[in-house]
Amino acid sequence: MNQTNQDREFSGKVALVTGAAKNIGRSIALQFAAGGAAVAVNALTSKAEAEAVVKEIRDAGGKAEVFMADISDAAQVKGMVEGVVKQFGRLDILVLNASYRKETPFVDMSFEEWRHVMNITLDGSFHCIKASLPHLIKAGGGNIVMLGGDNALAGGVGKVNSSTAKNGLVGMTRALAKELAEYGIRVNCVSPGSIETSRPGYRAERKPVGAGVPMRRRGDPDELGATVRFVCSAGGGYITGQVIHVNGGALMSS
Repeated sequence: MNQTNQDREFSGKVALVTGAAKNIGRSIALQFAAGGAAVAVNALTSKAEAEAVVKEIRDAGGKAEVFMADISDAAQVKGMVEGVVKQFGRLDILVLNASYRKETPFVDMSFEEWRHVMNITLDGSFHCIKASLPHLIKAGGGNIVMLGGDNALAGGVGKVNSSTAKNGLVGMTRALAKELAEYGIRVNCVSPGSIETSRPGYRAERKPVGAGVPMRRRGDPDELGATVRFVCSAGGGYITGQVIHVNGGALMSS
């Protein structure tokens, strides 16, 4: 298949995607690889799945490596980012997709469960951005994309911790967009609604398909990946500090 310059617009760029072993993270990694970027595929425990994503990228002629790290651990994040730059020479795109999802009613939620989600979603984002920022600046600019969620604005039963954390990402996105614009770094949040995934026990999988969604279906992970890719592309060059909802119209709010 003939590829246009637009198809390969990320050639020479390097993208680090956290939680990229499966589902939405996998689709994001594949989208950047299809655009010509070298991709650092991060995972915490899903090493075999992460290696499968890397193989898929390499089999298509792309460049990718697995980087196992716990993003809630600052030292591991620092080592991961240094490893990415050592392997590929630079860093241009950081996608913060890794998260922890377990639904627990607030009356039963322990402080440890609360902190665990905060450690991954908020502290992990802090660690990844702090470690990556010098390299993004050195590259002359780039993109940071956080993965939010509809429950950040709409709330969700059993999701007080994740709703709070995801809402925190919105504030982080907007504040960083203002601070980092002078370095040519754009910061956005892509917020998925109900997406078809393989997560066991996922609440959406126990609801009728498309329940509460005007488009009457769940989203495909590739639709999320394509949105993240666009936000980081030249076509999205004037987009920063925004929350971009990908939810089939389920949530219509700013």
